[in-house]
Amino acid sequence: MYPLERQTLKDVLDRSVALFPDEPALAFVGERALTFADLGREAARIAGLLAEHGVERGDRVAILAENMPNWGAAYFAITGMGAVAVPILPDFHSGAIHHILRHSGAKAVFVSQRLLPKLEDGTFDKLSLHILLDDFSILAGAPKWDAFAAAVKAGWREFERMRPSKADKAERPDPGDPEVLEDVAGEPESRMESFRRALRVGIKEFEKMKDSAKAMTGRGEQPLAENDVAAVIYTSGTTGNSKGVVLTHGNIVSNALAAEGLAGLGPSDGMLSLLPLSHTYECTLGLVLPMMFGVSVHYLQKPPTPSILLPALQKIRPTFLLCVPLVIEKIYRNKILPALTGNAVMRGLHGLGPARRRLHRIAGQKLLETFGGRLRCLCIGGAPLAPEVEQFLHEARFPYTIGYGLTETSPLVSGVMPQRHKVRSCGEPVQGVEVRIDAPNPETGEGEILIKGPNVMREYYKAPNFTKETFTKDGWLRTGDLGLLDEDGYLFIKGRRKNMILGPSGENIYPEEIEAVISEFDYVIESLVFERDGRLVARVHLDYDRIDTDFRAAKRTESDLQERIGGYLEELRGKVNARTSSFIKLAKVHEQPEPFEKTPTLKIKRYLYVDPKNGG
Repeated sequence: MYPLERQTLKDVLDRSVALFPDEPALAFVGERALTFADLGREAARIAGLLAEHGVERGDRVAILAENMPNWGAAYFAITGMGAVAVPILPDFHSGAIHHILRHSGAKAVFVSQRLLPKLEDGTFDKLSLHILLDDFSILAGAPKWDAFAAAVKAGWREFERMRPSKADKAERPDPGDPEVLEDVAGEPESRMESFRRALRVGIKEFEKMKDSAKAMTGRGEQPLAENDVAAVIYTSGTTGNSKGVVLTHGNIVSNALAAEGLAGLGPSDGMLSLLPLSHTYECTLGLVLPMMFGVSVHYLQKPPTPSILLPALQKIRPTFLLCVPLVIEKIYRNKILPALTGNAVMRGLHGLGPARRRLHRIAGQKLLETFGGRLRCLCIGGAPLAPEVEQFLHEARFPYTIGYGLTETSPLVSGVMPQRHKVRSCGEPVQGVEVRIDAPNPETGEGEILIKGPNVMREYYKAPNFTKETFTKDGWLRTGDLGLLDEDGYLFIKGRRKNMILGPSGENIYPEEIEAVISEFDYVIESLVFERDGRLVARVHLDYDRIDTDFRAAKRTESDLQERIGGYLEELRGKVNARTSSFIKLAKVHEQPEPFEKTPTLKIKRYLYVDPKNGG
């Protein structure tokens, strides 16, 4: 297997087409796949379409669509021609999408039929080309080559004026006769100069078109370089600030290469894509990485409900899978835990260490079969995993691993293969990436996590001041996350720096750790802890379906429900306080009737709930 000539996305695709031409690359579950050769041809064709409509090197081109094979083809077409991809998360509100299109200065957008309504009523100064991603048909706004067309028309008019009259044609029937050419050459100088000038303009415009096409296909005089911008990705973080992260070809490709050491992928492997491709996590590790090593990727055509997901897992039998914690947590709490604690005998056994581990081993084998039986690595990232769920995966000997990363780091910072994973850690820094703990606490070793490496973004788009604040003077990226490195170099995440609360005697209180304890109790789906008037307060969203079922089984009346929930929350507060340090005591637990609003990686948007103006 020969190495990449350059770490660019175009080189990734070209290399894969050469190595795996007939292997399946991208497909919907159950449908014919695009081979790598098909993907290469399709990307070149789409790039040509963009160039024909005025898209040039450096222009921003947005992608607003759910996952599909055409998403990857468009992505490699955009980046391969030297333009800049602007992936937009499908769940973004229309207002946020309009802002991104305007702020990025996108010249074109690939949009799916389902998400097309989100572009309605938007005003975009630069956006002139809309392409339906479902079939690559042009919807509106195709620009015309006005300068070239005008020059050709002007030249043609001059030519018509210089053509011989009918009488002349009768005398000289052959337009190619040298005498005709002499007569044309003998026209007044001003008319000939006008014709030549028009022709020169036309040729110049034509050459510009050719140069654009050359740049698009990567065959121009200046090939793509690793430090060329490949994508601007707008985040929607837990702080409410959406920022455009500028990633180069080298950022993305180097990160995919570093991740390969964790996955050991090859053409016999298959993936099922569950997360949005517009997120860096899925794009780098779920598209670029598998494309680099001949792995086939399959997409669902409907949301991953159990009735859709389970048959797909059995059909694809993936060997490598990316997911966020909420996915595996739901499987554990809704399917596995009820089966393990369904009666008094099972609950008793589950409370005994050796018996629990044995039960977990059996349940883990069944879970592996549910995933298709071939799974070698379940990669979990994007948010903290509940401790009880990780305990189950560990004791079940399930092939899982937890990584750490950010959009700003393309995204992967740390991770290891399942065989080397340490419980509650995020693995070691991947190849080429350095991790440093800034101003560590002398007692705990905890401090802000700083990152340096080829995967670190260039900047925030059009935000020089914010970019400057995000980097230290010696070039390290400030993550805003607090953590520590153990004696083996493994990274442990404690929480967000902005979320940390100072205890009564200056102790560091991490809300995420308290939330992990709360989430272990029955009926709790998710929780959020924050400070209000100097006291710790929690919001808790409950499993109302399960509560309703238990109430009906106990023949309780509906009028008892609210009283019972209030009593349960107070009981929960006491149990949590009994399991936490003396300086970590919840003063109040509030009911959160609706699910918390989340980011694309399913982290709670904390700013919506801890701000007093929002009723927190």
